[in-house]
Amino acid sequence: MLKFVTDEKKQKFLVPLLSVLFGFLAGAVVMIITNINPLDGYKALIKGVLGNPRKFGEWIVSSTPLILTGLAVAFGFRTGLFNIGAEGQLIVGSFAAVAVGILIKAPKVIHLPLVLMAAALAGAFWAFIPGFLKARFRVHEVVVTIMLNYTALNLVNYAIKSLPGSSNTKTVAIQPTADLSSDFLSKITSYSRLHWGFVVSILMAVLFWYIIEKTTFGYELRAVGFNPDASEYAGMKVDRNIVLSMMISGAFAGLAGAMISIGTFDYARVIGSFEGYGFDGIAVALLGNNAGLGIVIAGFLFGALKAGSRAMALASVPKEIADIIMAFIVLFAAMNYGIKKLLVRLGKEAK
Repeated sequence: MLKFVTDEKKQKFLVPLLSVLFGFLAGAVVMIITNINPLDGYKALIKGVLGNPRKFGEWIVSSTPLILTGLAVAFGFRTGLFNIGAEGQLIVGSFAAVAVGILIKAPKVIHLPLVLMAAALAGAFWAFIPGFLKARFRVHEVVVTIMLNYTALNLVNYAIKSLPGSSNTKTVAIQPTADLSSDFLSKITSYSRLHWGFVVSILMAVLFWYIIEKTTFGYELRAVGFNPDASEYAGMKVDRNIVLSMMISGAFAGLAGAMISIGTFDYARVIGSFEGYGFDGIAVALLGNNAGLGIVIAGFLFGALKAGSRAMALASVPKEIADIIMAFIVLFAAMNYGIKKLLVRLGKEAK
């Protein structure tokens, strides 16, 4: 047990688990302070996720875009970039998917891949802008991506209304051949909104792992992020790799947008403010330790908190409690180094 606590490789798994445990314990303390029985709160949360097949399906639906935005943010982190613009890239990806889904007619075997490709390319293009400015003029990507989030929100809201048949609130439905929905998945989950997007998110997590861990290209991207000067001295094309890193990150976020617009819904919506998927992706990446499998697990966890918060509200537990738990988990995950030091110290004292 002592070796498990002090081993650095083992700590990669132990620290996120402790972050989750501490987050739920802190959430219990908050509930006690506000005169809520923590057992009732967590019972409602579990029932809201696993209470019946429909709730299970809605949990997967909530988790799918979070996994992809987590991958987007993590890809930036792993290559030395802080892509805080996943929200904007998601928005343009969502619109691109719907635009292709409405304007193009083709068999499903062609149409659906085209829609997904359009979403990924739109997200990649939106991320290309801060990537290019970072590479060419050394403009910090955080500043540019924050600005582009608001640009995407307002530009897409305008573009939605310009599509044929759109109202002031949403577009017409996409072609059936561009839809990720599944009658089979919906039926086995008591007619939830579960769609094939969860398969796409898992495949993208595998792709993320393969690029980062198993390819020379991924090694170069990580090397440039870790030390651009040494990478340039070694003959790597630093500026090109910065741009490519941002574009791949943006492609993941663009696909997350498609999961919402052609999966959860079959149209694009005019939204008044950010829905938070991109910002939640930062928390997912942080808790998942910027690793493919970790991000999938973290995405399902945060998806459970989001899906279960509605059931908590019905059980007279404020749904904001779920947000507080998420915040505590992120806080403890951010204290990664401190928790590791604590584990090492406990290990030494136990000798």
